[in-house]
Amino acid sequence: MLQGSHDDVAALVAARTPLVVLATTDEEAALQLVVRSVGGAGATRPVFRWSITDGLRRVDVDLGAAQRHNADPPTLLRSVLESTQPATYVLLDLHPWFDDPVVVRLLKDLAQLPPARRSTLVLVSHAVELPPELDHLAVHVPVAFPTAEERAAIVDDAVRTYASLTGRFPDVDPHARQLLVDRLAGLSRADVARLAHGAVVADGAITARDVPVVEKARFEALAADGVLSYEYAQAGADDVVGLDRVVRWLRLRKPALDGSAPHLEAPRGMLLLGVQGCGKSLAARAAASLLGVPLLRLDLAGVHDKFVGESERRLRDALAAADALAPCVLWVDEIEKAIATSDGDGGSARRVLGTLLTWLADRRSRVFVAATANDISALPPELVRKGRFDELFFVDLPDDAERAALLRLHAGRRGLTPADDELRALVAASAGFSGAEIEQAVVAATYAAHAQGGRLHARTVHDELRGTRPLAVVMGERVAELRAWAATRTVPAR
Repeated sequence: MLQGSHDDVAALVAARTPLVVLATTDEEAALQLVVRSVGGAGATRPVFRWSITDGLRRVDVDLGAAQRHNADPPTLLRSVLESTQPATYVLLDLHPWFDDPVVVRLLKDLAQLPPARRSTLVLVSHAVELPPELDHLAVHVPVAFPTAEERAAIVDDAVRTYASLTGRFPDVDPHARQLLVDRLAGLSRADVARLAHGAVVADGAITARDVPVVEKARFEALAADGVLSYEYAQAGADDVVGLDRVVRWLRLRKPALDGSAPHLEAPRGMLLLGVQGCGKSLAARAAASLLGVPLLRLDLAGVHDKFVGESERRLRDALAAADALAPCVLWVDEIEKAIATSDGDGGSARRVLGTLLTWLADRRSRVFVAATANDISALPPELVRKGRFDELFFVDLPDDAERAALLRLHAGRRGLTPADDELRALVAASAGFSGAEIEQAVVAATYAAHAQGGRLHARTVHDELRGTRPLAVVMGERVAELRAWAATRTVPAR
């Protein structure tokens, strides 16, 4: 259903508003809203539906076939202009003719008729961008989507329809049904019905297996311009070695994000700063799993466009899609690179940053932002202050116990279980290594063992570690400077 009551739409018509814009893909819902608001038997203003294929048809009462001679837009608008009886016209997909000067002129003439003769044109399409000379004459009615109760009714209707067609009532897992209802938020009534029926028909049941399929389809329906991507692969708590404080912090906030504690305010997000390769991106991925919501990745650098204003529009569209897909985790990796400014960008980076900051401060949706950064000096102060994010965590190099856990994890995945004395030697050899560098040393040792025709041994891993210079050595001064800065300014992730 569209936002606002029937009285709201009726008030716009009663006020002789010349142009009303409904940007929605749910044409039937828009048409029925107008009919229920201002049409029906005894109404003083008839309601007509127009499309380029059918022409003009009265819809509040049945008067037979459509007037196909009015299918041409200029012909239709001229007939409305010449009519002496004000009416409400629901025009479907008129936007392709907004670059026709005759159509624009006719719309302007209609909008400027005296109130006694003025009709209301309701423009319905998936996206309506009026020419500047018409925009000030129009009222844009924002679109709201089916409520949780309405989505639940649609899902239950899909179950009953399947039962009536097959003679078998589907198996419905109550928890999966509720997740399905939640994940269908942000879609039109038609899309909700399509995905709900698809979930039931796929296996004759509603189970947990249906939820990720619906999540992916929902994302494809709402994603913006390729800037957002849906991430299937998520890490769990066992994969985030050593970041115990972050894991505990996230688990405390899960009820506020998944809706099980509606009285709690939804968390805003976290900024993960630290040494490269120490698990910041892994923690961002794990956040979605720990919070029990889908993971979206925002390519903030990908929003930049050579045309003035286009970068901000693409970012706004992406953030609006994230809002519609809530609850979710929005992962922004290496955020400092995407907002770095230069003299040659025409101010685009600063405008993108402004758009992002405004959204971070003003949003009310259950979108948890997990951002990562390697260089704190490249981040503007207004981004890292409280209110944009709930917490600033520092992810440091792993200590002895964490390196031992990482070595057991990565070696175990490749068939090696080092003995205690071997593990102690590996821990000593990996001093100053990040988690990513430890993993790559194990991977390199696996290749070397294969080339030698044998299985992986602790000695081979030890040799790889001894032959590697970690980032903490290669760029020791910068790493030491970052760790010193973070010591008193951030919350340790471990």
